[in-house]
Amino acid sequence: MSINEETEISVQEAADLLPTGTVDPVVAEADPTSVEPASEPAVEPAPEAEPPIADEVHVVVDEDGLFEKEVEARTPVESPYDRPGKWFVVHTQSGYEKKVSQNLESRIKSMELEDRIHEVVIPMEDVVEFRNGRKVTVSKKMFPGYLLVRCHMDDFIWAAVRDTPGIVNFVGSGGKSGKSLPLGRREVENLLQVPDEDSPETPRKTRARFGYEKGETVRVKEGPFADFSGEIIEINEDQLKVKVLVNIFGRETPVELEFSQVAQL
Repeated sequence: MSINEETEISVQEAADLLPTGTVDPVVAEADPTSVEPASEPAVEPAPEAEPPIADEVHVVVDEDGLFEKEVEARTPVESPYDRPGKWFVVHTQSGYEKKVSQNLESRIKSMELEDRIHEVVIPMEDVVEFRNGRKVTVSKKMFPGYLLVRCHMDDFIWAAVRDTPGIVNFVGSGGKSGKSLPLGRREVENLLQVPDEDSPETPRKTRARFGYEKGETVRVKEGPFADFSGEIIEINEDQLKVKVLVNIFGRETPVELEFSQVAQL
């Protein structure tokens, strides 16, 4: 047999000689120039800061920086001076302030002036008085015979207020609205008892009115110095006592007495 005959194989035999099984396809390497940049992770927007609230807590450090404490932020105290309009003082018949105030309120309503005349106020104050040997606090008119009116002043409003029964005139007015002077901020806040911003819970001011004054001469009603007279040199409102300079055997001697033990001459 010839060489060609020895090496000649059939197609079927050649196929049998090939390895069996599957061959993974070759994955072409990516072109570095065609690689797309990796997308950055999405960043969520920062939440909006919430507005401070009235009871927000703040940290306070003392002057030496030795300790910290938390305090609650307080809502600023509203000043009546910042309300719409201006404050004016009107003179009324003394002793009829409440009745005149009611008359003006009725006039405002009947004339539909609520958007131009906003408030009618009788200034009041707490007064400490001495009654029957006891200290009592009563509310009294700060300035009898006067009212406060908050309004947008012009000739029409001036006439509407001025013509109200019981009102004499505007204080500082020569007869025309242009001469009616409004109150300043400090006057308004003092008259309407605006509390201090540092301690808004503080009650409104009280004024002592015991009927006694330093330098006044009083008579001792009871005790070992009864029927003696002397000059008041000191008043202790908290203890309801006065110190009186009494002349004893030709010498002036300070004697401390209770309010109930002395009387005005």
